[in-house]
Formats: sequence, C-alpha cells, structure tokens
Amino acid sequence: MKVIMSGNEAIARGAYEGGARFASAYPGTPSTEILENMPQYGEAVYSEWAPNEKVAAEAAIGASIAGARSFCAMKHVGMNVAADPIYTFAYTGVTGGFVMVVADDPGQHSSQNEQDNRNQAKAARLLMLEPSDSQEAHDFMKKAFALSEKMDMPVLMHVTTRVCHSKGIVELGEREEAEVPDYEPKIQKYVTVPANAKKLRATLETRIAAAREFACDCEFNRVEMGDTKIGVITSGVSYQYARETFGDDASYLKLGLTFPFPNKLVEDFCSKVDKVYIVEEMDPYIEEQVKILGIECTGKDVVPRFDELNTDIVRKAFFNEVPETYTTDKQVVARPPALCAGCPHRGLFYVLAKKAKKQSIMMTGDIGCYTLGSAAPLNAIHTCICMGASLSQGHGASIALRNAGKDTKVVSILGDSTFFHTGVNSLMDAAYNKGSNLNIILDNRITGMTGHQQNPGTGFTLMGQEASEVDIPALCKAIGIKEENIKVVNPNHLDEVEAAMDELLPKDEPTVLITRWPCVLKKFSQQDIDEFPTLHKTQCKIDQDKCKNCKVCVKTTGCPGLINSKDQVVIDTTSCNGCTVCKQVCPFDAIEEVTL
Repeated sequence: MKVIMSGNEAIARGAYEGGARFASAYPGTPSTEILENMPQYGEAVYSEWAPNEKVAAEAAIGASIAGARSFCAMKHVGMNVAADPIYTFAYTGVTGGFVMVVADDPGQHSSQNEQDNRNQAKAARLLMLEPSDSQEAHDFMKKAFALSEKMDMPVLMHVTTRVCHSKGIVELGEREEAEVPDYEPKIQKYVTVPANAKKLRATLETRIAAAREFACDCEFNRVEMGDTKIGVITSGVSYQYARETFGDDASYLKLGLTFPFPNKLVEDFCSKVDKVYIVEEMDPYIEEQVKILGIECTGKDVVPRFDELNTDIVRKAFFNEVPETYTTDKQVVARPPALCAGCPHRGLFYVLAKKAKKQSIMMTGDIGCYTLGSAAPLNAIHTCICMGASLSQGHGASIALRNAGKDTKVVSILGDSTFFHTGVNSLMDAAYNKGSNLNIILDNRITGMTGHQQNPGTGFTLMGQEASEVDIPALCKAIGIKEENIKVVNPNHLDEVEAAMDELLPKDEPTVLITRWPCVLKKFSQQDIDEFPTLHKTQCKIDQDKCKNCKVCVKTTGCPGLINSKDQVVIDTTSCNGCTVCKQVCPFDAIEEVTL
C-alpha cells in the first residue's frame, strides 16, 4: 500500500515495521511528530514522553541492553543533553538494535542555534544514516535496527527540518518481529569501568573498520552515473536540491550511510568524473572527508555554511544564476509572533514589567512559548540560552550581584515542562548554594510550544493512560526551598501575582512563585474542568461610552485579541477567552467581563 506521509510519520512507521518495541523522546521541533505517531501502533511499540533527552536515550539504551529493538528521538540541541550516555554506549555496542533519531534545524526555524549533528556521529563514533525523503526515512529506519545489530553499533538517524516536514509517497510494508532473547548479564560489555572501557575502546575501532567496508558497498549509498564532466557528492535533502539543479548533466554519489565515511567508494567515484562538487547543508562534513583523501573539490567556497539550502541557492552557488522574482512597492505589515490572546503568562509578565519600571530587575528566561515575553510591550525576559538555564543563570547572577554590592534583583522564568526537563537540578543548585533569585515556574498544565504533549505534570502519558502527577510545590520543598518561600497564584489575577512578588522579591534567599492556569489552546481534561471551572465561560467587552481611547490596554499587555484602530479599541470576540488582564489594567473601568 502506498500513502502520503511526512518524514516524521514515515520514521514512525519504519520503526514499527522494523520491529521496534520501545520508543522514548522529549518533544522538540522538527522531531516532535515522530513519537506522536507511535501510539497508533498500539502495544506493539511501547512509547513514552521522557522528562528530557538524556532520560529518553538512557531508557531506550536500557531496552536495547535488555534485548529489545528501541529508539529515541529529539531535535538537534537535544543531542547535547543526551550526549553523556550516547558517547559511552558507542563503546559498549548493543544487544537489541538501537537508533537515535536526531532532527537538525538548518535556518533556525524554531531553534536557538543551528548545529550540524553529523559532527556528533563522527565524534561519538555512531553509525549514521541520512535519508533524503519520506520513502527513505521509512526504509532507512526500518533497516536501521538490523544494521545496528549486525555492526554491534548504535545508529544515528540524521534528518533535517525539510525531510521531517515535507510529504511524499511512501510504500508501506509489514512489521518484522524481532524476538527478545532471554536476559544474560554481560558485565565486561556494559560496565564501563576503566579496565573494561579501555578494551571496549580498542574493539570499537575494529567495528568501525568493518562498518567502513560495509559502507563502501551497501544499499544506503548509491552511484548515479550521468555526464562525467561534473560529479556531485551529497547526502540527505541536499541530494534533492542537487538533482533539481544539475539534472542529468552530472553524475551523483548519493550518500545515505555517512559515518563511517566510505573512502573507497568516494575515491572510485571521483576517479570517473572531471570535477567534484559537494552539496551539503551547514558544515563541510563531506567536503572535509573528501579533501582528507587528497581529492580536489568545490563546496563551501561557494555554498553557504549556514542557513537552510534550496535549489535557488545551489544554482546561484554553482552557476551564478538568480531566479526572477516578483517585486512590489507595497509594504507588508510586520506580524511578529506574540503570546496568544488569553495566554496565562501575560498577567505574570505584565506585573513583572511593571515592577521593573520601579526597580532594577534582571530577568533570565528559558526555552518555551513564554520566551515571547521578551517582546514589546512586555520586555520581561532578558536572556534565553537553553533548556533549564534560566534558574541556573539566575542563581549565578544573584550571587554575583549580591557579592558586588548591587541592589539588582534577579527573576528567573521557565515553564512546567522545562522545569521537569532540566530546571529541577538548577533549582536544587539555587537552594543548596543559597542564591537569592526569585524562581518563577509557569505551570500551564501542558507542554505548550511543541504542540501540547503530555509531561510528568499533566496526569497522562503519551499513550493516553492516567499517570501520577508531579506536585511542583512539594518537589520544590523537597529539594530545599522553604515552604514559606513557595507561593502558588492564578496568573490572571494581577493583584494576587503582585502581592506574591512583593513578598518574595525582597528576600535574600531562593524563592519560588508558581503560576497555575491551563494554556488557553489546550484540550481540557476533566481534571482541568474541575480545578478551573471558569475556563472559557466568560469574555471581555469594551464599553465605548466609558473608553477614552487611551490605549493603555494595548500598550501594556500586547494582547492580540485587542484590535487597535485610530478611533477606538475593540475586542475580537473570536479570540477573547476572558482572562480579564485588559479589564484589570484599564484606568477608566471601560472593560467589563460578561458570561457567555
């Protein structure tokens, strides 16, 4: 049967057909939909959301050691988090086939950096597969488990945004069951004390050498001979761009297994063409390997080293051809991203911004939709580095400022899912080392930015089962925050938020403020409905007779539900959900709350 699938859907299907029994991930664009598509395969593949990528990798590694085919998935920065176990697992090898799917984001469509994780495969010594479309995403994933077992090596499946989200025709197959053997302890293989690890390091080189020979004559790498004046070496989605650019006027070495690098295959191909072009996104990974072999080639001297490639960029790089484009004198209105109308974070940021006008406050932020609190008019986040960094940065800044005799206060902000990801250790650091930052945890009852995935605080698993729910205040207390320094507030009640800040900000010790209200876009559970009975039961309305058109509501909240025209401000009833933040900031009581 043939169906249309995105690359992520195809990877999930390939894992199912390949006999995977265990899957774990932390959501992150562009990889999120891989695990979201696993529960449809029922009990054949147990699937779960992990608190972070390191835990996801370790859980899948455990399943592999137990003998089951397993995989984990993450976006590119997630591999930084998971690197610790993965680099060592490369030494030990596998029992059940193991695949780590890593989705890079060339062009930083939804990421804080741009990173080429092909380098990670080389550094960690992982077999690496690079599919170029949905069919290959399916096929490579399906075959990766057997490849992992054959070579006794973990496999890194390297994909990018365009492969993950583009759709193509995929021919489906049947599931191939792989039996889980009876467990047998293998202490010298899996206990990496130095005496064992030194031996494993040596055997790893033997496995890499065997894999390199395999790479030179395998189904993942193929030669397409055409005109021999130009020979193009490429991998992943860059193959598609090269094919569209050069057509039949070139020969191609399409690499699908790129670590270990197939030296003999490359040398043989290059000997048959006059010129060698390298087409690849981001770093010169292939180009460097080709040059090490002493082969002259053209690559990053003309192809950009950063941002996402496309056919136009490749054509301009090699032929200096620029496509005709449509131009107009009309100005397009800028539409920067903004917190949703009724977002529970808006009230918190409004109060924080108000406080910052009266005293010096450093506001360390984190990864999530709440990072938009950095935008005008709120301007309530000053930093964003990586998951969980807000609390650690805030702790370090509070110590530095206190020791320097500065009166600047530090407020650190992160979401509930981010807190579970890496924020818990950061808060532990602040508690243990006696920082003085106010740590704000935005509990909107779901993982918001990546599309409403469950997490340890929502009460449900990826597979829809009811689960235990982390008690955030109790957890904060357990790791050392004093009970009197922990406050839970409704972020839509500005007076409540302000009173809590007034109490916590002056303290010269770590404090925690937890805002608890569901994301307005969430599909509410019965638990949500019971705990928050007013959800979506009201809207706000402007009394135009009272309104002075001062636009304070627009200028201070930035709510997209407020439509600002020259003569008056009106509320968009299709987006307003009655958070009442605009009502509370109106100086003329011109906004009222009405029951639907």
